[in-house]
Amino acid sequence: MISPAYITEMTAYNTWQNNGLRRVVQAMDDADVRADRGAFFGSIFGTLNHLLWGDLLWMSRFDGGPAQSPVIADSAEFTATVTQWAEQRVRADTRISSWASGVTKADLSGDITWFSGSLNAEVARPKVTCITHFFNHQTHHRGQLHAMLTAAGQTPDATDLVFMLKD
Repeated sequence: MISPAYITEMTAYNTWQNNGLRRVVQAMDDADVRADRGAFFGSIFGTLNHLLWGDLLWMSRFDGGPAQSPVIADSAEFTATVTQWAEQRVRADTRISSWASGVTKADLSGDITWFSGSLNAEVARPKVTCITHFFNHQTHHRGQLHAMLTAAGQTPDATDLVFMLKD
């Protein structure tokens, strides 16, 4: 289904996209970033926070490192300012890259078991499904962000994976 190469590619894509979002959002007026735009998490900032929160929650399941509250209702207010979000986003992307660089084919077998705050129950799912979900979740919410930023008069970077520049 997936491979370490897929994980490396999607991690690079995640970092590339987040770098572009950071550039755009840090140049925006705070009121525009926080304006309710009718999205599931309300604003651009709420969606950025939810995405960061989700990434860190999944990473705690993948790498055994620190996590935060598993309560999704807390996610839209995960950081208090765009500056805090940007700093934590860079740290999270570094953590994701570090994890991805060490994943082997053998690491992709078996299940991950965790307590789901959303379901209020213990859940077990195949690792490959969880990793695929992790990257799909990022892409889903970045699509929402792209739409909100465009509607706010901003010009976010392209989101097409095939146009990601290679080093």
